[in-house]
Amino acid sequence: MVDVSAERLHDRISRRDARRDAALLTDAVREAGALALSLFRTELKNWTKGASSPVSEADIRVNDLLESKLRSATPDYGWLSEESVDDEQRLGKRLTWIVDPIDGTRGYLAGREDWCVSVALVEDATPMLAAVFVPASDEFFFAMRGQGAVRNDVALCAAPGHELDFSRVAGPKPLVERLNPSASEIVLHPRIGSLALRLCRVAQGSLEAAFAGGQSRDWDLAAANLIVQEANGNMTALSGDAILYNRREVTHGVLVAAGRDRHARIVEHFRGRPLP
Repeated sequence: MVDVSAERLHDRISRRDARRDAALLTDAVREAGALALSLFRTELKNWTKGASSPVSEADIRVNDLLESKLRSATPDYGWLSEESVDDEQRLGKRLTWIVDPIDGTRGYLAGREDWCVSVALVEDATPMLAAVFVPASDEFFFAMRGQGAVRNDVALCAAPGHELDFSRVAGPKPLVERLNPSASEIVLHPRIGSLALRLCRVAQGSLEAAFAGGQSRDWDLAAANLIVQEANGNMTALSGDAILYNRREVTHGVLVAAGRDRHARIVEHFRGRPLP
């Protein structure tokens, strides 16, 4: 026999914890964004990790701030950040923070404004809370699973319909050109350096669709994924398969985000076709 009172208590505790985590996330990301903005367009030490990924002292300082704020308040949660050594204890955690301290570091170092702070709280492989803050334009995107998505407290909705205006599509041109049956030259939306911000523009409706080429990581995607989903959009692998987070392998293949009808059309177009 199910203990209804116990279930209700669990639900109340879960809602209380979600509200607490939402407030914690909002405060931490806003503070992190303010720190990143204070260092923007200053002389910063920077270097390259891996083959070609830039990182700067600003990335590290913002990461340290977020880790201090979030982990100290939620010591039982896992942690996965682009700028932290991966601790595989996260794999055994039901809840894990997934963090990109500065998404779009290359643009940040070049003095462009298309960068952001991106943080998600993932529960059992799917995002439940998300914040993407664009300090240079003071845009704060936020979503809670099942509660919708907002930009500066105004509700978001992905562009409806299924047609494609390529000037409102962003992503690798060779991939997007596969959607153009006329084979005529297409002009895409200007490149947005931060992948998280590119995806949030879909949730906002200023982009009709956005693609991510292969090799994006959990921290590039998790927060924007929830924001798109909660804005009546969809974001999946190009096959239509859902994106799972906080796995041992954090690298993903080609992805697409769009309003639901347009997303379905794009996935159907690519079904069974080899990728470029």
